[in-house]
Amino acid sequence: MSIHAIFSFSEDICYICPAKQPDMPQTPSIPKGTRDFGQTETARRNYIFETIKGVFRTFGYSQIETPAMENLSTLMGKYGDEGDKLLFRILNSGDAFKDVDPDAMRSADSAAITRAVCEKGLRYDLTVPFARYVVQHRNDLTFPFKRFQIQPVWRADRPQKGRYREFWQCDVDVIGSASQLNELELVQMVDKVFGLLGVRVNVKINNRKVLTGLAEICGFPDKVVDITVAIDKLDKIGLDAVKEEMLGKGLSPEAIAVVEPVLQLSGSTADKISVMRSLMDGGSASRIVSQTGIKGLDELEELFGLVEAAGITSPVEMDLSLARGLNYYTGAIFEVKARDFEIGSICGGGRYDNLTGIFGLPGMSGVGISFGADRIYDVLTGLGLFPDSLSTATTLLFANMGPEETRYIIPIAKSLRDNGISVEIWPEASKLKKQFDYASRKAIPFISITGAEEAARGEINIKNLGTGEQKSFPAADTDAITAFLQA
Repeated sequence: MSIHAIFSFSEDICYICPAKQPDMPQTPSIPKGTRDFGQTETARRNYIFETIKGVFRTFGYSQIETPAMENLSTLMGKYGDEGDKLLFRILNSGDAFKDVDPDAMRSADSAAITRAVCEKGLRYDLTVPFARYVVQHRNDLTFPFKRFQIQPVWRADRPQKGRYREFWQCDVDVIGSASQLNELELVQMVDKVFGLLGVRVNVKINNRKVLTGLAEICGFPDKVVDITVAIDKLDKIGLDAVKEEMLGKGLSPEAIAVVEPVLQLSGSTADKISVMRSLMDGGSASRIVSQTGIKGLDELEELFGLVEAAGITSPVEMDLSLARGLNYYTGAIFEVKARDFEIGSICGGGRYDNLTGIFGLPGMSGVGISFGADRIYDVLTGLGLFPDSLSTATTLLFANMGPEETRYIIPIAKSLRDNGISVEIWPEASKLKKQFDYASRKAIPFISITGAEEAARGEINIKNLGTGEQKSFPAADTDAITAFLQA
């Protein structure tokens, strides 16, 4: 059996290894679920990143970065069984297969082969690496520790609209504090970021303690993970399919009858909390009291009170069907969706009380939220919300009228660049039509055609290609030139 045959056993095993060289030249391509970003796309992505960074910094968060790869021991078991299947595993360097059990090779035992040849994987998200970072560097940090991180992550998912195998996340977390003021800050940052980007959003909030309580009062406390995984699919597969999945996981029809009306609960936040309190306090058919569920409702009541006091402009809703599939959440959970563009959630997160404990540092409560940069990009593109100024990196093009004229404009270009103006000089003397075409294709808003006569007078002229306005300036008056270009 060849090594290449092993790679085809299952999509759950995802290796990064040297590609087989083709015998004949082929048109190059990129893996499915990844994308190239040209100059326009990169400028737009940077606009998103800089907007988000600016908001994060106003709340006192500082930036860190972690490696693209982590030890699999760091990643495995943190995302549930379904998440573990989506980890990209990295093939060990050198002769990775030399110590593989021949019986495993012959039997196509993919799990055994994976354990033997892969010790590292690409990060699935930024939260688990962040927890590892906190534990590893805890003696150097000041708590509460507030950090943001903007880097790519990888998931071996099936590519589709709005879902990629490589995508960027913009995470913001605070660890070392259980105060719900931290949750409020996350909601405030969401409100501010999307307000600046011009995207109308809905913010949904739930609490995993309430979901744990729901599992308790329906008589299946050991099925809380199965219940939350099923509930998390409600928007995708519908209520009937969620009920069918819970039946398949061993829940009784009586238990599902307790869960179903909760998922359909409507009314104000106060109404929902009131109904849920009666259920958690022994009002369900099972007459079971859930202290955990009551604690979750207390936290939700406090958080929504803070949200009301903060004057959040985006609609904020208590959604009891919100589950968030990641197993490390223990308290408040968040999800944000665009109101005017059909796509999945563009932001999500929650509180995790036990994550650093997995790495040997118990008692560190944290909460964070992740902005999905790629989906935000798609929303801004679909709604036409990117500023027109992002279409070019150049403000002024100096036409090349010959070597003498070029020597004249070189110091002028330098002075303008020192003033923060993006300037290009056409590299060779050629037909003006060609130079105008270049400015048009790059959407450069201004062009200067400065010839020998202008140079003799110590001037330059500048034309606004959008309005047709043309003005002459003394070459030394860079402040006036800058003001004209920035008007």
